[in-house]
Amino acid sequence: MTIQEAKQIKLADYLHSLGYSPVKQQGVNLWYKSPFREENDPSFKVNTEREQWYDFGLGIGGNIITLAAHLYTTDSVPHIFKRIEEQTPHVRPVSFSFRKQSYSEPSFQQLDIVELSSPALLSYLQERGINTALAKRECREAHFTNNGKRYFAIAFPNLSGGYEIRNRYFKGCIAPKEISHIRQQGEVRRTCYVFEGFMDYLSFLTLRMKSCPNNPELDGQDYIVLNSVSNVSKALRPLGSYERIHCFLDNDYAGMEAVRQIRLEYGRDLYIRDASVSYHGCKDLNEYLQHRLKQDSSQTNRPTSSSILPDSEDDGRKPMLPKQRGRKM
Repeated sequence: MTIQEAKQIKLADYLHSLGYSPVKQQGVNLWYKSPFREENDPSFKVNTEREQWYDFGLGIGGNIITLAAHLYTTDSVPHIFKRIEEQTPHVRPVSFSFRKQSYSEPSFQQLDIVELSSPALLSYLQERGINTALAKRECREAHFTNNGKRYFAIAFPNLSGGYEIRNRYFKGCIAPKEISHIRQQGEVRRTCYVFEGFMDYLSFLTLRMKSCPNNPELDGQDYIVLNSVSNVSKALRPLGSYERIHCFLDNDYAGMEAVRQIRLEYGRDLYIRDASVSYHGCKDLNEYLQHRLKQDSSQTNRPTSSSILPDSEDDGRKPMLPKQRGRKM
């Protein structure tokens, strides 16, 4: 992808493909709640004529390239173009309408959330190596109308009532965009595993079930799914309540930057492990899962193992760390 090709993508269409919709319009300006933080009133402006954005809360702005740089926390130009190019198949021309006394018209109309049962969606998950029984437990199925057309997709709930949605041809978000925090029942857990997307989370659960078939409900930890590395700032506060954090993020610059942000916040207080080294050579945990399944199918008589699982994590072999809590001042 070249600079000119990237600049031809409309900012509003790009943001919509990532799950962000404007809440009001003033002339040529679309106003959004900032994708960089939680807020009640919109402070992120997109000028649709100049194709420029400006975040009044941060005092920064620019074009689609600078937006991607901030969303993916990178100043690597090749990586920025790579991420924009990866998102391009999901970018569609959109139009927005606004009610007179309401901030926004939902992008997804006639939304219906049901149990995950579509043969097409289950087949797609199987192709990605995901155990469908686990997927049915963790996900739902969304039926919705978008731009006058009817769609259905896998729906993964987040903390704010929104959903990450995906099918074979589409990847997006039913707003609001937010992290997902899966807490175990009973005793408070001291450990949290962090994933970039829900497909990685499902991949981990599938790998764990294959490694521990006699104890598939083994849950010694909580989970946080970022639903985008741009959401890492939203995960920092809940992560402060844990003693150990294991990061299963993508093997790319954005993944490393997200781990770096978590370490800057809590590195002196908590045990933080970059688990991506366990699937080095693969883009993400799902690619690692698919690679493992291909290996297993060619070596059916050999028992499987899963190097991504920490070794007796809570057995006391890790050094105890100071119990100070909270953000750095």
